[in-house]
Amino acid sequence: QVRLVESGGGLVQPGGSLRLSCAASGFAFSDYALNWYRQAPGKERELVATIPSAGGNPNYADSVKGRFTISRDNAKNTMYLQMNSLKPEDTAVYYCNVHRFWIDYWGQGTQVTVSS
Repeated sequence: QVRLVESGGGLVQPGGSLRLSCAASGFAFSDYALNWYRQAPGKERELVATIPSAGGNPNYADSVKGRFTISRDNAKNTMYLQMNSLKPEDTAVYYCNVHRFWIDYWGQGTQVTVSS
């Protein structure tokens, strides 16, 4: 059974940093590309960053390039999203995602609020 559990969200001031984690289980973690999505109130869910299964470069939404860094630790079955220089428009629920055998799996999400 695939399980994804996000953590690390919270309230941070503009310009601050947070690191999100996604602990995964129930599948061969190192074999799959992984994604971070976010959904702000009243908006559609959007892809923030993708990290390949092996090799290759991560991809980022234009809105977060240069500020966010996606990474993974295959030994720990965990993915991360380091978020720096946070802006109020980064406020959203952040979800980790894996697409496996034509099915999208999602975690429960973690709230990130950027406000002074």
